[in-house]
Formats: sequence, structure tokens, C-alpha cells
Amino acid sequence: MKTIDPKDLMEAGVHYGYSRTRRHPTNSPLIYGTKDGIDIINLEKTVPQIEAAATFLSGLGASGKTVFFVGVKPESRNATRDIADALHQPYVTERWIGGILTNFPEIKRRIQKLEDMTAKRASGEWDKFTKKEQLLMTRELDRLNKYFSGLVGVTKLPDAILVIDSKKEHIAIAEARKSNVPVIAIGNTDCSIRGIDYPITANDSSASSIAAILAILKDAFQQ
Repeated sequence: MKTIDPKDLMEAGVHYGYSRTRRHPTNSPLIYGTKDGIDIINLEKTVPQIEAAATFLSGLGASGKTVFFVGVKPESRNATRDIADALHQPYVTERWIGGILTNFPEIKRRIQKLEDMTAKRASGEWDKFTKKEQLLMTRELDRLNKYFSGLVGVTKLPDAILVIDSKKEHIAIAEARKSNVPVIAIGNTDCSIRGIDYPITANDSSASSIAAILAILKDAFQQ
């Protein structure tokens, strides 16, 4: 794995935390200082976190394992989709639907319905229905695509999930814990790192910060 230079992370804005009043106590040891009321993350401590997550992902990639990439907030959607597509891994970028991990058989049925409807429309089977029926079917297909297109092809629980903003995606993390699925989570200073297998304390509200960290993790998974 390539050496991670804190200066590169700083240029991407990884060190910017939230206001001191929003700081979660578990992150206090990871704060370098506070400037104008804003916490500055100690990147010398973030680097080992990224390295630990990268080492874990490297092992998963070498073993052909599956990782769910979860990035719902606007700043993370593109980067999440890009890394997942590049690694041929599933992703969630709209909304975490409750039960994706804890009620996977039901989610699997929805994925199969999406695949079935897509295939039937492509084959022309929809032509036998009225325009009104086709309109209703199109709306249903669009809804399924919105929430489940990133999970097409998934047939079992993942071997890990990678979440951006562990506070926002607390339901996904709770489901992962119940399902014994390891969690990698990028979270800003307002997020708890307790109970996260591989926490990465970093700016989770900047597209450049998220992209910089995901680029490192992507390389690790591909090695």
C-alpha cells in the first residue's frame, strides 16, 4: 500500500471538523485544536485509521469478497457510485431502506422484481398492456431503480459495509452490527467512533475530502 501523506489529505480538506459544540466525546483524542470555534482533525491520527481500513479492504479484495458502499448525502453520492462501479461492488446512494441487511430475503425479492420488470420491458412484453397500465408499471420500475439499482446482482449479505457519515447512516450501521457485518465508516467530529470496526475521523461534508479517502481505499481493494 502506498504511503499516505497527511499533506495530501490536508489539501483535500480532510482535516476540517465541525464546531466544537458538536464534537462527540469519542473524537476528542483525535482533535488537533480548535480555530474560530471549528475543530481541526489531527491527520497524523487519521492516517493510521485509513491504513487500518485499507489493510482490511485489501484482504477482502484479494479474497473476492463483497462490500456495500453507502453514501447518501449529496456530497458523497458521486464518489460512492464511482468507486463501487470501478470495483464492481454494490452501493446505496439514495436512501438506506430499512431491512437491507436485517431482512435481506425481502430486499432480495425487490431486487429480483426490478430485474424481472427491466427484462420484460426490454423484451417488449409490456406492449400488450394499455398505456395506463404501462405508465403505472413505469412508475413502479422507476421507484425500484431509484432505491435498488445499485444492489442488482446481489444474492447474499455483504462481507463488509463502507459508510460515509456514520451519524446519518446509523440505521445501516445498526443493521450491520445485528448481522455481524464489519463496518468501515468515515465520520466527522460529530460522529461516535464507538462500535465502528474501522472508523475514519475525517471531513464527511466535502466532496474533495470524501473522494481523497475513497481513492486510497479503492486502491487498497484492487491490490
